[in-house]
Amino acid sequence: MIQTLIVVFVLTMVIHTAETLSYSIRYAGVKLNKIAVALSLTGIVLLVSRTSNLIQAPLTGKFVDYAKEHTSFDVLSYFRIILLAASIGTIAAIALFPTFVNLFGRIINKLEVAGSIPKLISSVTVGQLKNTRHYIKKPNLSLSQFRYLGVPNRFILLHVVVTAFYTVGVLSSLYAAHLVPAHSTMASQASGLINGMATIILTIFIDPQLGLITDKATRDEEAKNQLGKVYTMLMVSRFFGTMLAQLVIVPAGYMISVIVGWL
Repeated sequence: MIQTLIVVFVLTMVIHTAETLSYSIRYAGVKLNKIAVALSLTGIVLLVSRTSNLIQAPLTGKFVDYAKEHTSFDVLSYFRIILLAASIGTIAAIALFPTFVNLFGRIINKLEVAGSIPKLISSVTVGQLKNTRHYIKKPNLSLSQFRYLGVPNRFILLHVVVTAFYTVGVLSSLYAAHLVPAHSTMASQASGLINGMATIILTIFIDPQLGLITDKATRDEEAKNQLGKVYTMLMVSRFFGTMLAQLVIVPAGYMISVIVGWL
């Protein structure tokens, strides 16, 4: 199980690093006034995340199956380690954010010339790959830079909560499957109960607000300069959301186990 845990740990890191770095593409697009091109590139980064998830999810379910045959196996501890990987992946994305803003800015410009993703990939040379070191930039985080950004505290808090629910959605359903073996199949498919609540909050409260902030940045130079700080703050709140998931997983698992018991 240790080898499986290592693989799941790495894949979880990749998933959360890729999803968090999507902010760097949006910011690069706003800086270049090419937000539509940037959003198309976001799909490529999310493809990495979803491909990793295709492998990660079945391997995570393997822990529940193993726990059925070995009653001493502490499946919750393994799930907490996986959640830790989500936090580490988010921290890695925060550290890489300035570098990837520069890199994606270059990619957006190259894509405009190439005209398509296949042509862009085929035009990449070894020399260009070596030159990527010139785009490396150290992160510079300080509490003072997050002041006076005009972002409501409620928005940040909701972002933390949504991230916690999304992070724990699949794991809580698998934990519920462990708690109620008689309904394990139903429970393992019930992650939508948790993710559904997160989706509602995201759709109604977070996406429109983030859209307004981004739209304002495309029309106002001062707002554009602040947008990078706003995205950094969202990534930091995302990190706290992955930490909150450590507290949410058990009650969420029990809630799902109770619901599937009623059905």
